[in-house]
Amino acid sequence: MINKHSASEVWFVTGSQHLYGDEVLKTVATHAKEIASGLGGGDVSVKVVCKEVMTGPESITRLCHEANQSNDCLGLITWMHTFSPAKMWIGGLKVLVKPILHLHTQFNSEIPWGTIDMNFMNLNQSAHGDREFGYIMSRMKINRKVVVGHWKDEGVKKQIGVWTRAAAAWHDWQGARFCRFGDNMRQVAVTEGDKVEAEIQFGYSVNGYGIGDLARVIDQVTDKEVDQLVKIYEDMYQLSSPLQKAGVQRKSLTDAARIEIGMRQFLKDGNFRGFTTTFEDLHGLPQLPGIAVQRLMADGYGFGAEGDWKTSALVRAMKVMGAGLPGGSSFMEDYTYHFDKRDQLVLGAHMLEICPSIAKAKPSCEVHPLSIGGKEDPVRLVFDVGAGAAINASMIDLGDKFRLLVNEVEAVEPREPMPKLPVARVLWRPLPDMQTGCAAWIQAGGAHHTCFSQNLTSEHLTDFARIAGVEMVRIGAGTTMDSLGRDLQTFNT
Repeated sequence: MINKHSASEVWFVTGSQHLYGDEVLKTVATHAKEIASGLGGGDVSVKVVCKEVMTGPESITRLCHEANQSNDCLGLITWMHTFSPAKMWIGGLKVLVKPILHLHTQFNSEIPWGTIDMNFMNLNQSAHGDREFGYIMSRMKINRKVVVGHWKDEGVKKQIGVWTRAAAAWHDWQGARFCRFGDNMRQVAVTEGDKVEAEIQFGYSVNGYGIGDLARVIDQVTDKEVDQLVKIYEDMYQLSSPLQKAGVQRKSLTDAARIEIGMRQFLKDGNFRGFTTTFEDLHGLPQLPGIAVQRLMADGYGFGAEGDWKTSALVRAMKVMGAGLPGGSSFMEDYTYHFDKRDQLVLGAHMLEICPSIAKAKPSCEVHPLSIGGKEDPVRLVFDVGAGAAINASMIDLGDKFRLLVNEVEAVEPREPMPKLPVARVLWRPLPDMQTGCAAWIQAGGAHHTCFSQNLTSEHLTDFARIAGVEMVRIGAGTTMDSLGRDLQTFNT
């Protein structure tokens, strides 16, 4: 469902002016094309398209309008080769709605000590041309990322690549539709929120659909379709004995397959990019969707349990950001703690719905009792998650604004087997430590639902928050409660 952004592009836009003559502008254009070509590929997962050199307000405004109208343009990478008077950028920047990255570089990597003259200086003025451009964007309060360094440096390309992924996720949100099957879990605060304000600020819509509407689609699934999907289950997962042919719970597996096929059809017909479910509204369904949700997430759909549409949208965004990268992202929940003084950890899990994209090994397909929901025992994939660096992210609605929280964590191997825990699970150590990480999360209002990712970093989410225009709270190495307090105080002024 999510490709490697191959159909999308960013526009490389170079600024100059007519003051320096046609020959200089020809050289600027040649250099711009070479830089744009050099930035493509590798860490930059989208095509970099070099646009004509901008030398006046009319061409700038026209280009910004064109970028807004382009379905393929994710955003602009801007660079001032020479001095480019910033007043001529005002009109274009006022109308531009696409994300922008300001690349502060120059064509040459070193000063040509023995030959440098004023002709060279007039041509290569990025050092102050970009400052002029940066001023006007600060004056206009335009959110952007600034990347500094020579364009051939791998570190520069990596930063640009991170931003292009964030821009791709933002592009995916525009006009996206998220489906809520039923409402949110009763009496829960954090899964609520202002869906109208979210659509205004983020560009995606969230609407509710009766579970009976889904049940009707599920009822239309044929036995042949179910048999074909069950065969896929048998090939991809290790089926527990009761779910195998002639097993006592085989019907639970076929019911789960029927639910998955129906959900896929419903989501496809509605052009949805994510969805929510709730165990308190299962009218017409034999069991709470478990394996169906897990597999849909693995294919790129966003998901939030108990009606949590904000997390569903964030999971989708992080799936898009991580497309093509090793590892995965999943809906997650902080479930219980290991308060051993020598090894303090969080156990993350959920009743059923953890994405197998983060599985360490081949998942086991099992059915176990679920003490809530009042339905038949649901089928789910059970697995552990491998060790390594990861992040947990949560989008929360504070009433007057949205806030994105990110906690950098270190996933660890299970300390002992957990044979009686029939869910997918992951252990992690919050950074900078258990006490500070958890206290900072709670102090900032972080939710218990998150998106856990092995293939993204806090830089991806920082760029995304900047594009979205929301507060970003990063909790990681070096975080203290004092520094967090200062950050929160800054946000609240």
